[in-house]
Amino acid sequence: MDSIIVEESGPLNGKIPIAGAKNACLTLMPATLLSDEPLTLINAPRLSDIGTMSLLLQSLGVEVETLNEGLVLALSSHALKTTRADYDIVRKMRASNLVLGPLLARAGEAIVSLPGGCAIGARPMDLHIAALRALGAEIELKDGYLHAKTPNKGRLVGGTHKLKFASVGATENFIMAACLAKGRSQLKNAAMEPEIVDLVKCLKSMGANISGEGTKTVTIKGVEKLHGATHSVVMDRIELGTYMLAPVIAGGEVELVGGQMELLEAFCKKLTEAGVEISETANGLKVKRKLDTINAVDVTTAVYPGFPTDLQAQMMALMCTASGVSTLEETIFENRFMHAPELIRMGAQIDVQGGIARVKGVPKLKGAQVMATDLRASVSLILAGLTAQGKTKVSRVYHLDRGYEKLVEKLENVGAKIERVR
Repeated sequence: MDSIIVEESGPLNGKIPIAGAKNACLTLMPATLLSDEPLTLINAPRLSDIGTMSLLLQSLGVEVETLNEGLVLALSSHALKTTRADYDIVRKMRASNLVLGPLLARAGEAIVSLPGGCAIGARPMDLHIAALRALGAEIELKDGYLHAKTPNKGRLVGGTHKLKFASVGATENFIMAACLAKGRSQLKNAAMEPEIVDLVKCLKSMGANISGEGTKTVTIKGVEKLHGATHSVVMDRIELGTYMLAPVIAGGEVELVGGQMELLEAFCKKLTEAGVEISETANGLKVKRKLDTINAVDVTTAVYPGFPTDLQAQMMALMCTASGVSTLEETIFENRFMHAPELIRMGAQIDVQGGIARVKGVPKLKGAQVMATDLRASVSLILAGLTAQGKTKVSRVYHLDRGYEKLVEKLENVGAKIERVR
C-alpha cells in the first residue's frame, strides 16, 4: 500500500483549484437510470469512488465513457440489462444505495445489496425504505439484499412522507423516485445540502417538475418521461474547507480557485472566530491567519446549513495547536473520532468521551507514523503533518483517493513538503 510522507512545511502560498463535488457527482450519476437518453456530467472529480459508481452502473447495463481526462462523464442507460446491484460492488461505497430509487421508478423493481463504505457509523437503510414505501414501493430484506418492487411492476404513486432525520441519501432517493411517480409527492424534513440542490437542478434540466429544493419541504409532480441533459457538477465544499485549513495550520496565504463562501457559512464563521481572515476574490476565496496563534473554538456538527461532519476531523487537526481548550461534538455519526488516537501519537492532547472530544492545544506537534482510518481522518493527519516537527508518515492512504483529487500535487504546488511513496 502507498503511504504519504509530510514534513513541517512553513508558510504556504499560491493557488489551489477546487474540483467538482464527490458527493454531488455520486448522486448525479444514478440519475441517468431515470431516462433512456444520455446524461453528460462536466466538472466531474477524478476519484476512485467515481470509478466504483461507474462500475456499478455498468453492471446494470449503463454505458459510461470518461472524456477530457476524466473531467467529463458521458452516461447512457438506454438498454438496462439487470436491476440487481451486487454485493461485490455495493460493499465498497455507501452511495451505491442511490440506484435504488431510480431503478424502482424506471423499471418497477430493484434488488440492491446493503451498502458498505467508511466505518464511521451504522447509517441504516430504514430511512430510505420508509421514504420509498410512501411512494407505494414494496420492500423486504432477504439474504443481505433489499428486494423492492412497485405494485404489478407499474409506476410508483405520489405520496407524502416526513423523514425522522434529515438524511441526505434518503432525500435524494425519494426525489429521484418521485420524478416518475404518478401524481404529486412531498417530502418533509428534507435535507437541504447544496448537493441536493445540484441534483434537482440536473433533474429539472431532464424535464422533472420539482420545487422547494434547499428547504425542508420538497414537492415533486411526477412526469411520464425524463430526457437527456448536460449538467456541470457543483464545487466540492468539503475539499474547499479542507484546503482552506492548510494555510491556517501551516501559515501563509492561499487562494482557493472556484471557492464559494455561501456553501460553507457555518464553517467560515468558526474559522473567523478562531482568528482566520477569509476574503472573496474574483476567482474564489483567499485565506490566511490574522493572528500568530489560533484561538480555540467549540464545534458541534449538524445537518446543513450547520457545521459539516465531513470537516470535523480537519478542524480537530487545527485545534490541536490552538490557544486554549476546544470541544468538538459529533452529532451525525457515532464513530467519527477514530483520527483522535492518531493525532495523540503526534503529541496532541485529546480526550474523547462518547460523542464529545475535548482538545487542549499544545505548542507543537511531532511527526510520527500514523494510520488513516477513513477518508476525512486521512486528510486531517496530513494537515497536522504540515506543522509537526519532523516527518509524519500516513499509511492506508487509499482512503484519500476516494475523496481528494491530486492532493499531493495540489499541496506541493503551494509549497508543502509532501510526497507519496510505494
